[in-house]
Amino acid sequence: MDIKNLNIVFMGTPEFAVESLKTLLDNNCRVLAVVTQPDKPVGRHVSTLHQPPVKQFAIERGIPVLQPEKMQDPVFLGQLEQYQADLFIVVAFRMLPEVVWNMPRFGTFNIHASLLPQYRGAAPINWAIINGEKRTGVTSFFLDHTIDTGKIIMQKPFDIPADADVEFVYNGLMKLGAELCLDTVRAIADEEGHITTCDQSLMIPDGEILHPAPKIFKETCRINWSSPMKSIHDFVRGLSPIPGAWTTLVHQGGIQQTIKIFKTSVSSRRWADVPIGGVVCEDKRMFVAVEDGSVVVESLQLAGKKRMDAKDFLNGFHDDGLWKME
Repeated sequence: MDIKNLNIVFMGTPEFAVESLKTLLDNNCRVLAVVTQPDKPVGRHVSTLHQPPVKQFAIERGIPVLQPEKMQDPVFLGQLEQYQADLFIVVAFRMLPEVVWNMPRFGTFNIHASLLPQYRGAAPINWAIINGEKRTGVTSFFLDHTIDTGKIIMQKPFDIPADADVEFVYNGLMKLGAELCLDTVRAIADEEGHITTCDQSLMIPDGEILHPAPKIFKETCRINWSSPMKSIHDFVRGLSPIPGAWTTLVHQGGIQQTIKIFKTSVSSRRWADVPIGGVVCEDKRMFVAVEDGSVVVESLQLAGKKRMDAKDFLNGFHDDGLWKME
């Protein structure tokens, strides 16, 4: 079966999903409609509605857009059924009820930003970097009743450079995910839905620990300065630039400031008289003492200010004695 004859409904919301949708359309896939989240109010007075990136792109390409508040709304389900889709494709969307994912004759597949079964959950890119992984990837799999557990169709690996942050890996996986999405559609079309898959339970070697990737909240992002220096460095990378790792800078007089840290490096330097979390400034460099050395802060942001290099921060900062990160 030619992919041009495959009736597709695409579901996604952020920029990450736009790349897959664009790749499908650029390769003559027949996307009948797009399903995305409702517009969100933004601004101080919450008076302006912001359209999801997928909606903006779909409108540019003249594709109908559905934005249900509830996925089991009878009106929405009726609209979906009218498209008589062969396949639903999900990229960075939301959990679907069975009545939705079981609707197309060839099923519904998802593109997930990890090498499943590792890093199931909402934030796989962040957690892979936080945990110091050297490799991740993208996976296509058919949806079932549980999040990210369905049978795997295809995977593509992606190497994580030692100092890469979330932005770098996100952009790489966004493009790789789009390639995988198209490859998966082609394979499903070639086999007319009878494609070979692999149960995730068969992909877990004996003794391997599965790492989850739960949603990240503000408190998740607080730096623990009692951790080893590499763990702190990876933690900062795994949250940079969004949502950003944060800490509290405490001055000698007791004044506290919340700061976000976006970029660090590590150093073997350690000062015997400086406690864990203590800040040492030498040669326009900002060191934070940890158990096995020090973390060098290279880029940061004070609450309410713009992001800046640590050198600029130190130039405009008055030394009032001991500083400490908490």
